[in-house]
Amino acid sequence: MRIQHWQDAASLLVGVWLVLSSFVLGSSGAAVWITIALGLGVMLFAVEAFVIPSYLEEWGEMLLGLALLLAPWTIGYDQASTTASSVLSGLLVILLSGWELMTDRDFSAWWHDRWHHPAG
Repeated sequence: MRIQHWQDAASLLVGVWLVLSSFVLGSSGAAVWITIALGLGVMLFAVEAFVIPSYLEEWGEMLLGLALLLAPWTIGYDQASTTASSVLSGLLVILLSGWELMTDRDFSAWWHDRWHHPAG
């Protein structure tokens, strides 16, 4: 197990923050469980990137980041601090995932092969 991209380690830290943030910020209700579940998902994808390096887990992280962005309004978080944490964490997860995709050699090769050859 080794870290190929520093973004995976950063995503792991964001996931740890999400799991702990409910307790640190004093969240209540559904916000606690949604934040913990999404944080565990981010952590799972980050650890998976250490064990089986691929660019595919970045797409999963992007979906989780989108869920973090939308959760405060779809679930109805009751605290501004919990909302801010979820939105900022979601943006950070999406940013880190996108950054890793743009710098990953395997993804770049796939993208080039897929989209830069004429059909035919």
